[in-house]
Amino acid sequence: MKRPLKIAMMGTRGVPASYSGFETCVEQLGSRLAQRGHQVTVYARKHHITYDQPTYKGMRLVKLPTIPNKYMDTIVHTFLSSLHGLFQGYDIVLYFIAGNSPVVWIPRVVGQKTVLNVDGLDWKREKWPGFAKQYIRFAERVSGITANAVITDSRVVQQYYQDVYGIPSTYIAYGAELPKRPPGPTLARLGLKPGEYVLYVGRLVPENCAHHLVEAWQGLDTEMKCVIVGDAPYAEEYKALLRSYQDERVIMPGYIFGEGYWELSSNAYAFVLTSGVGGTHPALVESMAFGNCVVVHDTPENRETIGDAGLIYDGRLGGEGLRPVLKRLLEDPDLVAQYRRKAAARAAQKFSWEAVTDAYEALFYDVLAGRKVAQFETAVSAKS
Repeated sequence: MKRPLKIAMMGTRGVPASYSGFETCVEQLGSRLAQRGHQVTVYARKHHITYDQPTYKGMRLVKLPTIPNKYMDTIVHTFLSSLHGLFQGYDIVLYFIAGNSPVVWIPRVVGQKTVLNVDGLDWKREKWPGFAKQYIRFAERVSGITANAVITDSRVVQQYYQDVYGIPSTYIAYGAELPKRPPGPTLARLGLKPGEYVLYVGRLVPENCAHHLVEAWQGLDTEMKCVIVGDAPYAEEYKALLRSYQDERVIMPGYIFGEGYWELSSNAYAFVLTSGVGGTHPALVESMAFGNCVVVHDTPENRETIGDAGLIYDGRLGGEGLRPVLKRLLEDPDLVAQYRRKAAARAAQKFSWEAVTDAYEALFYDVLAGRKVAQFETAVSAKS
């Protein structure tokens, strides 16, 4: 029997998850690793996590300060976390986000092993100015040097790292196992009826293209609602643009997590992912697990995620490209039901949090044993 590990997770805002997919990954993965007997520590940003207990779901929390600035928030906190971790005796330090790679070498000074989940190709996001894009490309390039192992959650991103940088990585999918909920207080508060709204969930930043959905909705003759769940710091201008459409059928409630999110996802007519960048999008995988009919912006990463279990639209056409796909679904409930079944089956087959945890755990032991990660190694034990 393998010995329990002392594991630290760094680079995210921390838990309880209240922002994005990586925070959800930390919560789901960390809590399962703790259940398996590992000692798990999660580093959280003091200004973001208001939870005031020392542990959460079996994970120890360490809150540290940072500079709450668009460009410095993440890297400063990760740097301070890395310094703190030098004295904690961790076996493995798991980092998230490619932009953190320049500090991933720090734990290795005292013999700790480091693993980096690089996420998608963040430099493609419009929110970053030129200097920031150059930094992210640099951080991608050095990730294979500073980390003992690199993780990608998309085959497309895995291929990119190999082709562009010659960096082999371990593919581990994002997980999705969430409880379905009947209509309840969240739908009532928002004035929604089950099966009578289309749902978007994500950060409200330009490259996530929520405006495609709002624009498409303007030309649809329907009483159904369009629900845009999400928010984003440092994106006030874009959020103002979305609100400027002034369509009473479009509802923007801000962030909704936990029970409210499960309730909304469990009762939607369809789910739309408009994002044109990034790797595997957690909200998409989760919506498939809820058994939703999904429509996605046509990107290689999104195609990879849905397979034949969803529909695509041409994002180059914006709302004009999305509108006919939505019109077709609104007019054909049987087609929606067909894609619901396909999405749920694909999520159950490919995106299990238990299989994801198995994969991370196996990789950790391989890294500690000094075993080299093979190019294009698939660590996930679930069927692909």
